[in-house]
Amino acid sequence: MLLKVKNRDDNRRQRIGHNSFGYAGFTLFLLAGAFLTVSGQSSAQAPTTQNPPASVAPQNPNPQTPNTVFSDSPRPRPGLNIVVLDPAHGGTDTGARGTGGIRESEIVLQFALQVRRALESQGFQVIQTRMANENPSFDDRSAMANAQVGAVFVSLHVSSTGLPGTVRVYVNSDLPPTSGGREASGLIPWDRAQAPFLFLSHKLGDFVQGNLAVRFRGSPGSAQAAAIRQLRTTAAPAIAVEISSVAVNDRLDLDRMAPGVADAIARGVTDFRPSYVVAGISGGLR
Repeated sequence: MLLKVKNRDDNRRQRIGHNSFGYAGFTLFLLAGAFLTVSGQSSAQAPTTQNPPASVAPQNPNPQTPNTVFSDSPRPRPGLNIVVLDPAHGGTDTGARGTGGIRESEIVLQFALQVRRALESQGFQVIQTRMANENPSFDDRSAMANAQVGAVFVSLHVSSTGLPGTVRVYVNSDLPPTSGGREASGLIPWDRAQAPFLFLSHKLGDFVQGNLAVRFRGSPGSAQAAAIRQLRTTAAPAIAVEISSVAVNDRLDLDRMAPGVADAIARGVTDFRPSYVVAGISGGLR
C-alpha cells in the first residue's frame, strides 16, 4: 500500500505545516476576540437615543405663581340658583283626603313633576325633598334647604276646603320679622330659622301669588300669612302653595290645573330672582 508509506522528512514537513497552521489560527482567534470585546464596550458606552414625548408640560417660570388652569365647564351664576321643592306629606301621612279617594300626598307629587320641569326650563337647579311615597320629617326637609347656598323653598299642598280651582300662597306668620330670635351666643334656634328671611319670603310669595291670580280666577292677589310648621325651620326664603281642593268630584279638575300652577311658580321665582339676597346668619343655627 503506497499511500501509507512515509519517510522521516515527509513526516517532519507535515508536523511543521500543521504547527504553522495552528499558530496562525490561534492568532486569528485572539484578534477576533479582541475585536468583539472592543465592539461590545463601544456599544454599551454609546448613548441610547429615545423618542421625545409627544407633549411636555411647560415649566412654570415662577414657582410662587401656580399655572393657570382653564375649564370649559360653566360657573354657577351668583345669587339664586336652587329651588328646594317640597311635595308635602307622603308615606303613611296622606294629608287631605277627598270623598272620591283623592289623596293630597299623591296629587302634590304629580304636581311637583311639572313644577320641576318648569323651573328647570328657567335655568334653576331643583332639589326635591321626596321623589316617591315617603315621608321625611319636617326637620329633614328643612335641612335639605338649609344646606344650600342661593336657594328658596317651595312646599306644595292641596287643601281640603276653599273655592275649587283657586290657589293660595302662604308665608310664615308666627315669628317676629325684625328681631331674628337671636340668642346671646349669636345663634338662631332651629325652630326660628325662618325669622331672618320673613321679608324675602313675603316678597317671593307675592311674586308667585301674582302669577297665580292671573291664571286662576278667584285666587288672592298677594301672599297670606299663616303659622306653617314646615316653613318655621327653613333658613331660606320659603313659601307654601296650596291648591283647592281635594273636594272636587273629578280628579281631572286638579290635573288640569298642574301646568298653570307650574308655570306661575316658575315665573314667580324668576321674577323674584333680582331681589334675592342671602340673609346674614353670622352665628349659624342651633
